[in-house]
Amino acid sequence: MEDIKHLTMQELEAGLAEIRQSPQDDGVLEMIVRRPQTDEREVLAVGELDLREGLVGDNWRTRGSSKTADGSAHPEMQLNIMNARVIALIARHKERWQLAGDQLLVDLDLSAENLPPGSRLAVGTAVIEVTAVPHLGCKKFVMRFGAKAMKFVNAPEGRKLRLRGLNAKVVQPGVVCVGDRIKKM
Repeated sequence: MEDIKHLTMQELEAGLAEIRQSPQDDGVLEMIVRRPQTDEREVLAVGELDLREGLVGDNWRTRGSSKTADGSAHPEMQLNIMNARVIALIARHKERWQLAGDQLLVDLDLSAENLPPGSRLAVGTAVIEVTAVPHLGCKKFVMRFGAKAMKFVNAPEGRKLRLRGLNAKVVQPGVVCVGDRIKKM
């Protein structure tokens, strides 16, 4: 793929109207991405969500977290979920969506107002719960999508809309497929 230029703040802000049109209650699971190892991605048509493992085959549990005292996986950060309209804007090409590092990319309003912590979402045969831990991105996000993209998603409006996404955990295991409805419960 050709070298991808990062968007300007004006180009990013021009996409806000489309992002705000995301469905609030009943959306679609657009992409499932498993991270078997650091910096590796596998785009799946079908994934299994497990209470202990999160997305089965993902490295969430084995990678651990700097946010826990013992370095173990953070239970409130089991799944990273991002709005598909946001990543479509920032990544510019669907083949690059997986670079965000989020396991579930959904067409759904992820704003704090629409999905406060504790909100539950049914997707496929699984149920997931939004957690209070913010999802803010990292230096890899900046490298892949640019510093302006990071500023855009973490600006006050970006945080309110959770443009970088949200953290969630599995509360009912099940199978999820690309194209499944994701519904507020």
